[in-house]
Amino acid sequence: MRDFRPIRVSRSLRDLAYKVMQAKENFIAENQREPTIDEITEITGEKRGDIVTALESVTDPVSIYEPVYTEGGDSLYIADQICDGTDDRSWLEELTMKEAMKSLRPREKNILFLRYFKGHTQMEVAREIGISQAQVSRIEKTALDRIKSQL
Repeated sequence: MRDFRPIRVSRSLRDLAYKVMQAKENFIAENQREPTIDEITEITGEKRGDIVTALESVTDPVSIYEPVYTEGGDSLYIADQICDGTDDRSWLEELTMKEAMKSLRPREKNILFLRYFKGHTQMEVAREIGISQAQVSRIEKTALDRIKSQL
């Protein structure tokens, strides 16, 4: 640890954060409310992104396992509130898709991988595996039809 902080923050960033916090305190004293970032931008003449970065840089990191709310012995942690935006339906669709992919032949899997995961064109795939573009198109269509029928 340096400067009694778990994360190293440059002096210029700390100075900017101090300047912003002073401007914020003065604004609160005058207007009896919290200023917006845009208002702080006007007061300090600094860029909006720099102000946000400076303020975040002097905030102590928080563990996702630190309780944010406790009632009757049950604690709510930050980790409990974090999610990846997927639900059971998308998870089930992914499993179904994986099962459908298992039924494909290796050549079909390879072509779909090159086309949809690597982003190659049909011509690039054809050149890479040594067949014509028309053959790639037919194999791809057949593989997609087979997957669709299983979904």
